[in-house]
Amino acid sequence: MNEAPARPEAARSSRRKAALLIAVVGVAHALLFLVSYGLLTSTPGVGASDEELLAFYGSENRRRLIVVALYVMPFAGIAFLWFTVALRDWMRSVAHRRTELLSGLQLVSGVLYVGLFFAAAASSSVMARVSEFSSSAADPLVERQFPEYGRTLMLVFAMRMAAMFVLATSRIGWITGELPRWFAHAGILVGLSLLLGAPFSRVLVLVLPLWQSVLCVLILARASRSQGKPGDAGRASPA
Repeated sequence: MNEAPARPEAARSSRRKAALLIAVVGVAHALLFLVSYGLLTSTPGVGASDEELLAFYGSENRRRLIVVALYVMPFAGIAFLWFTVALRDWMRSVAHRRTELLSGLQLVSGVLYVGLFFAAAASSSVMARVSEFSSSAADPLVERQFPEYGRTLMLVFAMRMAAMFVLATSRIGWITGELPRWFAHAGILVGLSLLLGAPFSRVLVLVLPLWQSVLCVLILARASRSQGKPGDAGRASPA
């Protein structure tokens, strides 16, 4: 007799915990990513002179910031993997059959995004690490090429995978009703801007963390509203 009412409450409690996990790891990724990316992009650009490059990598304090970023970035990636899987589980709890393809695309694009920005971070920081732990003089040409290769991986390839993640998530949220329509529409515009935007614009890197932070707030708000609504635990709200 007492078990029937407990089941919806248990389901609502589970969704609230899932929403909190999504918010925590989502915001953690956004903050860690922005900090580490900001440090990595402090390296001289491709147009820097040989003297500027040698001065930068010869400065112990400046190159150590890059090494710090190298150690911070993996935690940003781990947080995003948790975010991707938790978000996918959250949406699949109310998903329709027609979202299965989108759910798979969401997962694959999220994993590829992490792999690409890991490679970008390694490329951008490798010369600082070599200078930190080696006494031999580096070639300015190599010091110029590796960071530029990292920027290309991040701005051209990783951001395109981020675009697919945003588009798939927005479409799933629209179909299931888990996200407000205005945010789903905005997500499609965000995804298209990441997909079709200027490939070497550093502003693009800010787009995903900002979108992700708003998404976390909306999921927390939805979970909070469903506390007192017995019918919200196992179904989506009307779109």
